Amino acid sequence: MRPGLNHDSAAGVVVLKSVATSPHHGVLGIARSLGRLGVQVHIASPDRAAETRSRFARRWFAWTLEDGGESLARLEAIADELGGGQVLVPVDDSAAAFVDRHADSLGDRFAFPRQPRDLVRTLSSKRALHDLCRSHEVPTPHSAFPESEAVAEAYARDIGYPVVVKRAEGWRPVRRANAPSVIIAHDPAALRRAYADLNGRDGPNAVLQEYIPGDARSIWMFNGYFDEGSDCLFHATGQKIRQAPPHTGATTLGVCRANAEVATTTKRLFKALGYRGIVDLGYRFDARDGAYKLLDVNPRIGSTFRLFATRDGVDVLRCLYRDLSGQPVRSSAPEDGRTWLVEDLDLLSSLRYHRAGTLSMRQWLSSMRGVDELAWYARDDLAPAAALIRFRAAQTVRRRPQRRTTS
Repeated sequence: MRPGLNHDSAAGVVVLKSVATSPHHGVLGIARSLGRLGVQVHIASPDRAAETRSRFARRWFAWTLEDGGESLARLEAIADELGGGQVLVPVDDSAAAFVDRHADSLGDRFAFPRQPRDLVRTLSSKRALHDLCRSHEVPTPHSAFPESEAVAEAYARDIGYPVVVKRAEGWRPVRRANAPSVIIAHDPAALRRAYADLNGRDGPNAVLQEYIPGDARSIWMFNGYFDEGSDCLFHATGQKIRQAPPHTGATTLGVCRANAEVATTTKRLFKALGYRGIVDLGYRFDARDGAYKLLDVNPRIGSTFRLFATRDGVDVLRCLYRDLSGQPVRSSAPEDGRTWLVEDLDLLSSLRYHRAGTLSMRQWLSSMRGVDELAWYARDDLAPAAALIRFRAAQTVRRRPQRRTTS
């Protein structure tokens, strides 16, 4: 076994989630993927959301990401309580940055891939990633990082609307906490709102990118695991069929499709960077010049990872666990055409596509046939789906406008 794992017994896993926003199907996927193999999966997060109700989630620990040393001390205490030697799996940008920042301290109690210095922060930053792509000759959208609203408007006038506005660094606070991380601005007013929402207390936190036209078929994903020598032991590619929010958000319905160019480009880049561990990337095919352009990198497990599972259940998480445990990692690929669905988010998103006139009832029914895996419902683990239904019902009640009473 690698340093950090408990040699006396099979290592468990601690899933680290820093944001208390909504139920997290990625965390649930982790619990089920390893829990079905008999691995003890524990969740450390600010809230006891629907995913913690899984029969495969052994324990839940209250953990929040705070300034100072409280978060580190709490995580170290969790490791001591569990006996040490746990595999640590962060599931969001802030948690990944936290683990990378405290790698030396956490490495004595947890097992996780150790990255070259500052690589996680570089890959998570849209500005640094843009520069990295340029230096390694990887196609990426033309981007700007305006320091003022006036400069942002001048850039948009120069390249033309629509323009894509993104949160440049996901771990930095912004003016409107619940603002979308990706916005397509079609006019100056929308650009000003998006830019203002993404301003942080420590300065602007927005990147502007050229808009690449195309439908869902132009959006490509790469999911992979790189070992200690930065060799790719497992990879898969696929496409987003639907997203939430539509056209800009996370995958709600995805399909596995082989794409040799995306795979080759990614493996070349991450070998050169010395990357280790799980990575989740987004590309967009630009029909104007025939290039697959790298949009985003998640230097961690993505919530879509179960889309890319093989027929016998192998995924990037199982590769990570086996590799850190000193076990051989089988290299295979998922079936071409495999589909995966996030039930609640896809239903809401489909309604929006339908209202926009881009999804007919017949098309929706056709897309739902033969889905290979659902994010929430599973016959052997019903509690999370039931908890999700209760959460959505309560959310609907809270949003319902109250009727006025007259005397």
